Order: sequence, then C-alpha cells, then structure tokens
Amino acid sequence: MSAPHTDVEQVEAANTAFYETLERGDFDALSSLWLTPADLGVDEEYHDPAETGVISCVHPGWPVLTGRGEVLRSYALIMANTDYIQFFLTDVHVSVTGDTAIVTCTENILSGGPAPDGEDGELGPLVGQLVVATNVFRRTPDGWKLWSHHASPVLAENDEDEGDDTPS
Repeated sequence: MSAPHTDVEQVEAANTAFYETLERGDFDALSSLWLTPADLGVDEEYHDPAETGVISCVHPGWPVLTGRGEVLRSYALIMANTDYIQFFLTDVHVSVTGDTAIVTCTENILSGGPAPDGEDGELGPLVGQLVVATNVFRRTPDGWKLWSHHASPVLAENDEDEGDDTPS
C-alpha cells in the first residue's frame, strides 16, 4: 500500500485528468478514467450492473445515470453539444480511506456554444456556472478510476434583491 500523502496526490491527479479530458473533448481518454467491471474483478460478459460496483453519474438537473453505458453516453452527448468548456476548480478536498477516495470541489465552469449568426469557428457568448461536485474514486491496478460523479448547481442570490433596502 502506498503512503497516504502519495494516495492523495494520485487522486488529485486523477481528478484533474477527469476535468482536463472534458475540456479537450477527448472521449477515449475520458472513458479510460471510469471503472470497468473488470476493474472490480467482475466477469464483463455476465455482469449484472445491479450486483457490484456499478458506476453512476448525476449531472446538474439530470436524473441519476447508472452503468457504464449510460454514463459514457451522457459525456458523449455533452462533448458533442459543447464547443467550449473550461473548469476552474476551487475548494478541492481529498479524502482517502483504503482503496476508496472522495473528492469534493467547486466547479467554476465557463462554457459556450456556436455563434448565433452561424459564423464558422466563432463562439457565441460564454456562460459561467457554479457547481459543487463529489467525485468518488477506487484504486485499481491501473491507478485511481472514477466510480461516481455527482454535480449540483449552486443557487445564486437574485441580483435584484441585492441593495434593495426598501420595505415591501
């Protein structure tokens, strides 16, 4: 077993790799970061996802997705429909116990789609979003892999309410 500080560094690197592959839109690399039934010692041909270690994902505003196929399809859809995305992670906290690690963080997301007038290569307006996330990793012979990702939007205060001291 590796030293605790080494585990934390390895989990931080795996977490960073997850967000970097999303930014690059590298689906193959992203797929390799998620657990497979084989990583859990389960026969892939006869694996029932309800039995052991099913992966899961909750994107902001989406229902829970379970199983490798559903989770990876969701990322393929996101990548196909997002021209630009960048994550600035803050409040990152890593906790490792045995072969399981939990990362909590705030995703400060900047994203954009195509320009409204349809000009090739031009991005439309960039949109910022604040999301809190929990990423669960499991140690495998090939390193730390994602077991679950759960992201939830942070509700911002209404700008109109700020500075309005007049009684209703």
